[in-house]
Amino acid sequence: MHLVINIAQQALTLYQYDKKIARYAVSTAKNGIGSQQDSGCTPLGEHVIAQKIGGDAPINAVFVGRVPTGEIYDDALGKQYPERDWILSRILWLSGLEEGYNKGCNAQGGCDTYQRYIYIHGTPDTEPMGVARSHGCVRMRNDDIVALFAQVKEGTPVSIVSA
Repeated sequence: MHLVINIAQQALTLYQYDKKIARYAVSTAKNGIGSQQDSGCTPLGEHVIAQKIGGDAPINAVFVGRVPTGEIYDDALGKQYPERDWILSRILWLSGLEEGYNKGCNAQGGCDTYQRYIYIHGTPDTEPMGVARSHGCVRMRNDDIVALFAQVKEGTPVSIVSA
């Protein structure tokens, strides 16, 4: 298995060997492409799924700090906490593989995807897909992240490309 996230297309494609298995609409960072700490950008380059979190959680389960809160997202909860950046259903926590690019530090400071807490995760179904709106992560529909989560393992390669 291998994932390719295409920022220009706002799409995530799952490949097994070189055969396309599935394609999902996603939402990457509204601040664009970048790897620096606190940039709110989505990092490019080669990554792996470092950790899979939430495999036993119900769909629409709410996570804060990678821990389920016990809440299940619905419209009422969304209206009660409109300022929250919702992380729902499942988390695939990414780790960069390219030192000084998406791992460790560079001349501008920290650029580590893992230390920046960059995930592929579920988001409320009211959030648009195909539009860059996240704070750096890769957002997916909840049904899609649950399906993807079941097909990948920790260590699965992830390429994030600009076009």
